[in-house]
Amino acid sequence: MATDKTQFPVLESVSYVLSRSRFVHFHSEYVLPAVRKWGNLLQRDFSWEHPCHYFDGTAQTARWIFLLDVLNHCFWSGKDEKPWTVTYRGRDYSGYWALAAALKAAMESGVPLTDATYLSSMTRQDLDTILCGKGCIPLLDARLANVREAGEVLCSDWGGDIVRLLEHARGSAVQLVMQVVASFPSFRDEAEYKGRHVCFWKRAQLLVADLNTAFSGKGLGHFHDLHLLTAFADYKLPQVLRHLKIISYVPSLERRIDEQDYLEPGSEEEVEIRAVTLWAVEECRRRFQDLGSEVSSTRIDNWLWRLGQLKPFRQKPYHRCLSIFY
Repeated sequence: MATDKTQFPVLESVSYVLSRSRFVHFHSEYVLPAVRKWGNLLQRDFSWEHPCHYFDGTAQTARWIFLLDVLNHCFWSGKDEKPWTVTYRGRDYSGYWALAAALKAAMESGVPLTDATYLSSMTRQDLDTILCGKGCIPLLDARLANVREAGEVLCSDWGGDIVRLLEHARGSAVQLVMQVVASFPSFRDEAEYKGRHVCFWKRAQLLVADLNTAFSGKGLGHFHDLHLLTAFADYKLPQVLRHLKIISYVPSLERRIDEQDYLEPGSEEEVEIRAVTLWAVEECRRRFQDLGSEVSSTRIDNWLWRLGQLKPFRQKPYHRCLSIFY
């Protein structure tokens, strides 16, 4: 079992990127001012309670969450397109909440979303119907491939049930992440950067965090080493860190992001944004620790995400990338 972050390879791999980054820069001098100014918004307890979240207190919830995180990536629309939205119980939702709403509605209507055999044979029409809304969700074919892969791997390796994999991890967040990454290629969020292998494992780590939150740290959501995980390298956190001046971009990349150009998945620019973001989160965690608050990287992630919902932090666009990994 892993006992410290040096045995969980994400941070070590991104440190290599940080030391060679050309397009993205980390500014440590702005970390402490940001923590002092905005640290009061650090949330101590996470809640799964939301109209779009499914929870019945049983293993069915874990199976639903697994599918949620199989599909949880890339929601943005083109410059002239309206965002994909889903109406659930009279309210319109977009982005992640649209996905959760669509899957919860399908579950409530009897679609066998927690049946691995069904997932393995899902048709494009099936998925299109489940995700039906206004506008188009990006990467529908890639999402379908991921759903089928999830079902096939569950049936062939895990007795048709993600709970078998959870039990195999024996309460270790690290072991669960690594087993998910090893079992499901669509969770294998990795890149090559200047001759070195870099891993982020965003959705695999998010799966663990979602289970922990949904089950309030008990039963299928109990993990004794959750503190060893990193933040989730996505698009929202770097937007906030840029506003706080903790990270910055060279003018050419800054221009591309501000003009909402798409970055190529696995490009130097994209890998550097995600890597520097993870490193910045760790530095924020250390500054909170210096000020007397023992916090995990996942809590810092949530803190930055919450800041990103405030208007001042949304003045400049986030980077865009058509990727199945975030």
